Amino acid sequence: MRNRIYYLVFCLHLSLLIVVGSGCNRNYVSPEEIMAISENTVKSTEEQNYTYIEVDFMEPIERSEDEWQEILTPEQFRVLRQHGTESAFTNAYNDHKEAGTYTCAGCGLALFSSEHKFNSGTGWPSFWQPVMQNHIGLENDGRFGMMRTEVHCIRCSGHLGHVFNDGPQPTGLRYCINSASLNFETAE
Repeated sequence: MRNRIYYLVFCLHLSLLIVVGSGCNRNYVSPEEIMAISENTVKSTEEQNYTYIEVDFMEPIERSEDEWQEILTPEQFRVLRQHGTESAFTNAYNDHKEAGTYTCAGCGLALFSSEHKFNSGTGWPSFWQPVMQNHIGLENDGRFGMMRTEVHCIRCSGHLGHVFNDGPQPTGLRYCINSASLNFETAE
């Protein structure tokens, strides 16, 4: 059953891809490669008795740009809805070390765990895997003359950041995420 769910998630991610241009960035990792790495990591961590929560299909949250502007701060709106990037080393969660869960600032969906956070030295919060692979979406992003893989919230489509292939094991991935796209819930 679990393999079917991951296969369906993989197919969903592939159907969401937008291919723009061609090019290469040293740290570029395609959405397909990310899904393969993530699936292999899930298999290996299941063997280590990690628990994964199954999630039913999530209804997308759709709002007008005016509605988003009413509920988000100007910085959250710029990052989540306009694909902005906040300044490095000056954001709320770069050096944040508290135990808990990072959620989407747009819709509250759990995205990343503090257990998967690491100091990448880049100036943004970095994670080596999401809480659940099906909580994020991936798209090719060719803006600014480089090819990257954009990460967004699967429920509200909010821009979170990008993922690169220069992270720690076991995935080797670095989800480089804007603090403005996140809220934090302390572990109880």
